[in-house]
Amino acid sequence: MDRRVEARIGTLSAAPPASPRACLICGAPASRLGAVHGAYSGRDYHLARCPVCGYAFIEDPWLDYAEIYDERYYEGRGADPLVDYGFELDHPDRTIRRYEWSGIARVVRDLVGGLGPSTRWLDYGAGNGGLVRYLRDHRLADAVGFDEGSMAARARELGIPMLLADELDAYAGTFDVVTAIEVLEHTSDPLLELRRIRALLRHGGVLFLTTGNAEPYASKLTRWRYVLPEIHISFFEPRTLERALEASGFRAERRDLGPGFTEILKFKVLKTLRVRRRTALTDALPAPLLAAPAERLTRLSAHPVGWAD
Repeated sequence: MDRRVEARIGTLSAAPPASPRACLICGAPASRLGAVHGAYSGRDYHLARCPVCGYAFIEDPWLDYAEIYDERYYEGRGADPLVDYGFELDHPDRTIRRYEWSGIARVVRDLVGGLGPSTRWLDYGAGNGGLVRYLRDHRLADAVGFDEGSMAARARELGIPMLLADELDAYAGTFDVVTAIEVLEHTSDPLLELRRIRALLRHGGVLFLTTGNAEPYASKLTRWRYVLPEIHISFFEPRTLERALEASGFRAERRDLGPGFTEILKFKVLKTLRVRRRTALTDALPAPLLAAPAERLTRLSAHPVGWAD
């Protein structure tokens, strides 16, 4: 571990808060589930869950984002060893992430009834801007990204349009589509983020997001592999997201996300198997073959989309 991180982590207390705080989604008292060990930081974190809406969260998150999301993180040497952002940015045609990008585009196209160069699309939490570049290169949308991590600066150097935080207000009510791909689990206040996104959408716009589905793991959350407590600190069931979306000004809708979602799941399966490079073999693998067992286990497609009605 980087010595700067070791020094920072060494100052953090492993003691849990005196009592679980109230649920940020519905306000009900939360119940403490137990400790979860962070392999990257070498310390324990404490997980709680709301029995009313199902929202689960790390009670004592590490919130020094500059330390967490440094260059090591984006190279896969940080809290999530499966990320590969540098390679994805430098070699967009050779990364398995292309399956996710194409799947997202297909899902959103089916949701809104078509895409084109006039479609205003914001990828919120865009990371390295890969989805933005894919959409623009294929003339699927007038896409821009937003991210505050260090990789966003590298994306801008390559000409990928990435908004800064102080520029967002100028785009209020202008986007047809906002995507938030594996973003909400990183946030300590999901309602704040969802309301921020809602303000950016025009009337009739759509939010498509992905995040882990905690429902299949509700009785064993402390053992759920998705709980990486340094970076994944908020966890949602479909009913939780419905409630959060509605509290943020959206109309939540659960619907069939179609074949595009199988492409997203294909990427997730390959990533979990630590396959990083796109090859003729990975191209030939049928997405439904990989997606079906993954969907049975994770039920990721059960999460709702949000309409800005």
